[in-house]
Amino acid sequence: MPMRTGSEPLTARSALRARLWLSIWGLAWAIFGTVAFILTDRPWWALACGVLWVIVTVDLFMITRHIRQGPRYQPGPDVPPYDPPDHRR
Repeated sequence: MPMRTGSEPLTARSALRARLWLSIWGLAWAIFGTVAFILTDRPWWALACGVLWVIVTVDLFMITRHIRQGPRYQPGPDVPPYDPPDHRR
């Protein structure tokens, strides 16, 4: 078994794909809600759905950016590396 230096589980997986699909689902409902409330002359609800639309769109851009960075992404030089706990007794 290869030695690990972090505390993550050996079979860890990212939830970015699930988050991507949930955001797409939320985007569809935000667009639908904005259009429906505009057509029914409810401007405050339309504004609320529009704000949600913007938030979900920004979240989608962040998710796709993280997915494109790949599984081997490492933070910049300003983030110190994780020091494994010292198990020596």
